[in-house]
Amino acid sequence: MTPAAVPPPRSPLHQRLRMRTGYHWRNSGNPVLTHARTVWDTRDRAGFPAVRSEAGGLSVSYAGLAEGLAYTLEFTELRRDADLHRTERRTGRLSGADLAVPGRLPDADIVMVGTSAARARALPRVSSLVVPMRVHFVIDFDPDDPDRARRLISKRERWQFRRDLREHTWTWGLDRDPAAFDRFYDRFYRPTMFQRHGSRERTESKEVSYECLFRGGRMFFLAEDGVRIGGALCHWDRASRTLTLRLLGVLDGAQEHYDSGAFKAVYHFLIDWCARHDVRRLDFQGTEPFLSKGTYQWKRRFGTTVILPPNHFGDKRLWFQVRHDTPQVRDFLVANPLLAERPDGALEAVYFHDDRRAPRLDYSARSPGVAAVREVDLDTFLAGAPRPSPGRALS
Repeated sequence: MTPAAVPPPRSPLHQRLRMRTGYHWRNSGNPVLTHARTVWDTRDRAGFPAVRSEAGGLSVSYAGLAEGLAYTLEFTELRRDADLHRTERRTGRLSGADLAVPGRLPDADIVMVGTSAARARALPRVSSLVVPMRVHFVIDFDPDDPDRARRLISKRERWQFRRDLREHTWTWGLDRDPAAFDRFYDRFYRPTMFQRHGSRERTESKEVSYECLFRGGRMFFLAEDGVRIGGALCHWDRASRTLTLRLLGVLDGAQEHYDSGAFKAVYHFLIDWCARHDVRRLDFQGTEPFLSKGTYQWKRRFGTTVILPPNHFGDKRLWFQVRHDTPQVRDFLVANPLLAERPDGALEAVYFHDDRRAPRLDYSARSPGVAAVREVDLDTFLAGAPRPSPGRALS
């Protein structure tokens, strides 16, 4: 990867230092920093949100690290009822010490705690799992075999991309012009985030994106007939030669660029570029550990390896306990298989089932990094959970 002139700064030095400090606190893979953050984030005296959410006849509570509200609780709400306006929430606060006492947590059909891996492992194991808060999807490149990465992509995905290439005159390239960054952020990234997430969008600020991503990273554009229609802004770590996809978008977030395959093409072109420019690892970043999440299945198709995040999320976990055995609980568990941590620390895919509900094996977990697949009978898993009252018989 040839060096290029660093774009000029836009902010005073003290602001740039503050932005870079915050960015590294959130994203650094330095083990000393990630450990320090985990200890600080999960300390006994810290205050944490505690939320009980009722939707679709099923209650789920979440307490702990604030990131879990958007990354985890919200996903369960969407899977229970797509209309978030019908979700009822009750909120409170708990201390870090409270999180270690299950009786102090908001009671619900399913109870989740976001905390450190060590603290999650110390909580009761009855009808529970220890689950990664997030996982990342990475591709490791072989410098002696640049085509290996493409061979790992699913056959169907490769076929679709070849078909799209025949129908479109796409080109791919880098740009270091600050004006191009402005256009990417304002016309590609933000509209795409709003189109995909609406008011729930989670974005990096423009100032931080310029200083911490654009100035030292790589920005790519996908064009058709000379018109840019897609783009990606990546963080570049020179020491490890890792390129991390951070911001992504299509022009104005328009649906036509999804329908044409342009959005997917950004991933394909990025893989090909990395394979030929001495990149050792491409990190597509991550998602929640539920196999039913579209992002999980989408990123899996590119031949990625599933890993724990290299940042502070790598040492954080969810304690996931089922407290009530109801038809709605069983429906949810079967419909949403997930990754869990085995006693040896490896990841396994857990598929729930019972006599009336078959495991959802159509949500594939087939990826390097997932050590095993385990089918769990709900009658056994929920043996310690209270049954519903006679008026709520199981079905």
